[in-house]
Amino acid sequence: MTTDNALHTVFELSMPIRWGDMDAFGHVNNTVYFRYMEQVRISWFEEIGLVGSNTEGEGPVIVNASMEFLRQLQYPGDVIGRMSVGKPGRSSLDTRFELYRTDAPDVLYARGAAKIVWIDYAAGKSVPLPDMLRQIVETAAPVAL
Repeated sequence: MTTDNALHTVFELSMPIRWGDMDAFGHVNNTVYFRYMEQVRISWFEEIGLVGSNTEGEGPVIVNASMEFLRQLQYPGDVIGRMSVGKPGRSSLDTRFELYRTDAPDVLYARGAAKIVWIDYAAGKSVPLPDMLRQIVETAAPVAL
């Protein structure tokens, strides 16, 4: 990474916009944007092998999340979620997300962020990020999309 604040894209996922994602005003409900962000994050964890293989009682929690809604998403269509990561801390990782439509890949519909903290679930306390995750993040380079 080039600077302490550098973010590098690590994952991209296309998801269908479902009819049920819309609210009474005919656009995707704001809470669903957070679900898209969650799905991208969990799919990345699955891809790198951090979901379903935890036998030590440790894992990620989100300590804060935010979203800037730039344009309304509407059914039908597919949304592209793009995830970037920053330099990891001892037990935390900053992530950023961008949402686009497949039929308008250059138009940014929303951008969000979430801070992930790795914790010991039983103790309820933060623990160091797994070495595998740290290595993946520290060696991340921009992904050609």
